[in-house]
Amino acid sequence: MKLHLAIEELHRSEKHLVHVLLGMSDRHKAEHEVFHVTRDLARWSTDHVRDLAAIGQLYGLDLDQETGGEPGALERLQQAASDLFGRRPESGLLLLADLRHLYREASGVSLDWELLAQVAQGARKQDLLKLAERCHPETLRQARWANGKLKEAATQALVS
Repeated sequence: MKLHLAIEELHRSEKHLVHVLLGMSDRHKAEHEVFHVTRDLARWSTDHVRDLAAIGQLYGLDLDQETGGEPGALERLQQAASDLFGRRPESGLLLLADLRHLYREASGVSLDWELLAQVAQGARKQDLLKLAERCHPETLRQARWANGKLKEAATQALVS
């Protein structure tokens, strides 16, 4: 059985989603809603990473529980630049690009949760199925937020 492959891939994709969300937050500090919501969404994925690492141990995996979410020098520079340039028209286009990227990443993570749930169901692994049933709805909400914000940002960025 190759359950470990599904767990490892989902763990990797959730960690990547944390970095995407925190990077977006750092680049759009001047947009208070984006800054705070992306940080909240990143906490969900951070929890998912920890949960996957914990359950991975039951399947012989040694997955890192940390996401490395603290801002580094580049992120602090992005925050400072966001403060300076956050209200310029170009920032709307950057937000649009970031939202598109976030939507695609969250959708990919959602697909990974679907795959894990299918594998867990087929292998009769209730622990994995319960984890997927608990975490997947949060990932769907991440994608829905990005999609809704994308529609709002597209109008503002492309019409003005």
